[in-house]
Formats: sequence, C-alpha cells, structure tokens
Amino acid sequence: MELTVGAFFVGMLLVLLYLFSSIKIVRQGYEYTIEHFGRFTAVAKPGFNLYPAFFYRVGRRVNMMEQVIDIPGQEIITKDNAMISTDGVVFFQVLDAAKAAYEVSDLYVALLQLTTTNLRTVMGSMDLDETLSKRDEINARLLSVVDHATTPWGVKITRVEIKDIRPPADIVNAMGRQMKAEREKRANILEAEGSRASEILRAEGQKQARILEAEGRKESAFRDAEARERAAEAEAKATELVSQAVESGSAASLNYFIAQKYVEAVGKFATSPNAKTILFPVEATQLIGTLGGIGELARDALGKIDAPAASPAAPARTRQSPFVQKEGE
Repeated sequence: MELTVGAFFVGMLLVLLYLFSSIKIVRQGYEYTIEHFGRFTAVAKPGFNLYPAFFYRVGRRVNMMEQVIDIPGQEIITKDNAMISTDGVVFFQVLDAAKAAYEVSDLYVALLQLTTTNLRTVMGSMDLDETLSKRDEINARLLSVVDHATTPWGVKITRVEIKDIRPPADIVNAMGRQMKAEREKRANILEAEGSRASEILRAEGQKQARILEAEGRKESAFRDAEARERAAEAEAKATELVSQAVESGSAASLNYFIAQKYVEAVGKFATSPNAKTILFPVEATQLIGTLGGIGELARDALGKIDAPAASPAAPARTRQSPFVQKEGE
C-alpha cells in the first residue's frame, strides 16, 4: 500500500509538472511562435495558451510593439563630391510574427543595413544644397524604399527621420561667408530701394509744391489785375466827375482834386524810410493857397446847409476862390 500510494503521488506530481510545462502565458505586446518538432504550426496570442510539452515548444518571442532603431553616423559623398556625415532613426512595427521570425535571420540587423545602404543611395544622388534643404524629401524617399523592401518580412516602417547632417568645416565656413554676402546683398538692395522711394516721394512733393505755388501766383495775379481794374475804374469815374464839374463851371472841384493829389505826394516824401530830412523847392504860399481853396469849398458846403436858417434880409456874400481868376485880369 505504501508503494502504491507513493507511486500515485509521484504520478500526480509528474502530471502537474507536465501540465505546468504545457501552459504558455504570453504577455501583452508580444506574440510567440509555436513549433511542433521544430516546424512552425501556430502563433500564441497574448494571454493563456496550452500546448502539450515535449511535442510543442516556443520558437520565437516576437515584440509586436512599435520599435526604434538608431542609425549610426555615416560618411556620404553627395552628387557634387561633398563629404557629409549624417545619422537618423527608423520607427517600425511587426505586423506578422511568423514572417518576422522565419523570413529573415536577424530582423534588427537587416533593418539597420537596409536603411543605411538606402540612405547612402538617396543622399548620394542629391547635391549638398539639396541634402541640407530637402530633409522631408529624403525622409519620404527612404520611407518608401525601406517599407517596400521589408513588406515580405511582415514589418511596417512607420517613420524614417534624419537627425543631423554635418558638412565639413571648410564647407561650413564657405557657407557662412556666402550667407553673409547674400545678406549684405539683400541689405544693399533694400537700402537702394528705400533711397529710390525716398527720392520719388521727395520729387513728388516738390512737384506738388511748385504746382500749388504756381496756382497761388496765378490766383494772386488774377486778384491784382482785378484790383487794378477796379482802381482804374474808380479813377476814371472820379476823373469823369471832375471833368463834368469843370464843364459845368465849378472850378472848386478841380481845385479840390489837385490839392488832394498834391497833399498825397508830399505825404509820401514825409513817410519815406530812406531819409530823415528832405529839401525840395516848394513855395509855401502855393500850399497855403491850396489849403485855402479846400477851406472855401468846405465853407461853401456848410453855407448851403445853413442857408434855409439865414435871415432873408441879409444879403448873400459870395467868396471867390483864390485859385479862380477874375474876369479881365
């Protein structure tokens, strides 16, 4: 009985050990390939899986998450024979665990070598300026080529990025001088354009100023001519009135007109700023006589106004202007 019980427990222990070795627990983000006597038969999905031990075993543990491969620095000769150093990264994801496990010997090494060779091919077919300014185009071309080449491996290339492009030191110095010269050229062009615009605006302003000045002179001349015309009309009217008064026998108007002009001429000599003392041959009696004639005119005008109030018995006395000669003299 003791031997039987011992054998039973040993048998149960062996069965439990066999069951535990047959259970395959797959973590999330991974897939296992199952081989039956060395031949691929199935893919174990994440979770609990049961495959009889000694008959089935796990072949490859494949990471199904998106992964990154770092491309080390590469020396590349461009189309215009410039030596540059570049590096980058590749993002990929395994879509078919069986193909990734059995279609390629070492997936990571294969992806690295494939990306490196295509990077040399793509950047070697471009000029230095294109490699420095067209990174998006380089990334797109690399992505298309590498993704097409890795499709039989059950791998999807999601992104290919160039991290850095390092030209030689002499080329960097030449590019710096070229950039400086280009900036100075643009600065000179902008300065010349600014000077040109300034000169144009200044010329336009002078043109407008001359136009306005000419219009002002035209308007001033027109107004001066109009004023002279009015003055001439007034002078002609005054002369006409004096002539009519002389023709009608009133010499007092003529004397008044002459005396006014005489006084104005003397006043101009007195207000002249060029001399403080003026000597000219003028007889005082003439000026006094002229003023006397003006006074006679004023008394005659006042006498006509006061005539209705005078006594009818008073005889009218007539004063004769000293400027009018008596008959027979």
